[in-house]
Amino acid sequence: MATRHQARKAVIGLLYAYDLGNDGIEKFAEEILEADKIRNRQREFSLRLFKGTLAHLDELDAEITRHLESWDYTKIGKVEKAILRLGAYEILVEKNERPVVIDEAVELAKELADEKSPQFVNGVLDAIGKPAKVNEE
Repeated sequence: MATRHQARKAVIGLLYAYDLGNDGIEKFAEEILEADKIRNRQREFSLRLFKGTLAHLDELDAEITRHLESWDYTKIGKVEKAILRLGAYEILVEKNERPVVIDEAVELAKELADEKSPQFVNGVLDAIGKPAKVNEE
C-alpha cells in the first residue's frame, strides 16, 4: 500500500504535467495513480489534493507570490512550483498541520528538485498561513 508521501509525490507529478500545459491530465489522473500503485484511501487522498489544488490555483499562486520577497514567480522551476502549490493548498484549504506539510514539502524538494530548493520551499511555506505581524508603535 502506498504511503501519503508517495501519494503526494504522485500529486506533484500531476501538477507538474498540468503546469507544462497538459490541461487534460485531470482525465488521466486515476490511470496515472494506478500506474504508480496509488490505490484505495491514498488514491482518494491524492485526487482530493490534486483537484483541490487546481480548483484554488489562482488564490494559491497569489498567496505564494505574496511571500516570495525577491523572487519572480514566473522564474521558479515547475517542480518547485508544484511543491509550493500543493503545500499552500494543504496549509490554507485543507488546514493540515503546518509543520507536517512543510516537512513533507521539504522532503519532496530534496527528492525531486535541485539542492537549493528545500530551503526555498521551507521559507515560502513557513511564511504562508502565519498570522500577519502587527506593528507595535
